[in-house]
Amino acid sequence: MRSCFREYYCKWHAKYIRTPNIGKLLTLLVKISGAKEILEIGALGGYSGICLVRGLQKEGHLTSLELKQEYAQLAHENLKKAGFGDRVTYYTGEALKSLDQLEMQQKKFDFIFIDADKENYPNYLDCSLRLANPGALIVGDNVLQRGQVYDFSHVDLRTENMRAFNHRMANDPNLESIILPVGQGLSIGRVKG
Repeated sequence: MRSCFREYYCKWHAKYIRTPNIGKLLTLLVKISGAKEILEIGALGGYSGICLVRGLQKEGHLTSLELKQEYAQLAHENLKKAGFGDRVTYYTGEALKSLDQLEMQQKKFDFIFIDADKENYPNYLDCSLRLANPGALIVGDNVLQRGQVYDFSHVDLRTENMRAFNHRMANDPNLESIILPVGQGLSIGRVKG
């Protein structure tokens, strides 16, 4: 079963792999921000986690949320191989429940990366704003959805929620933001403080 999962993941990753430029951009954004505490919503295989931790200061830490235990284990294995296994904590299960738990624990983050189920991006943004320190960066991946968000003939829940997320990122009075047309679109917002 484990080898089947790995084979599926490798095929999936080869098809949808992020360009190295996006990984380098994530690392650079973390370095520029001076983040010490990062929240990642959606771990999958650990690629973005590795890129995020590379930008952290030595005392920094990554908290990563992942729906499925097998993806969290795979991500952790990959972070261990990269030398960062001791700098990450995983929460598994529905991200919104994990976000509520983090809020109850009064956790705060300097950098939040959203790359999970697109239908919940607006909800993840609400939670992120509550968990963000002043000056934190909130970054959403895949925000252009292969151009579907600006093709208004394309109507489905996923695309509508991505449009709502982008609109909120652009117009929320607590954020300064921009969308970069790299990969499938990267939205970057700085929480005003």
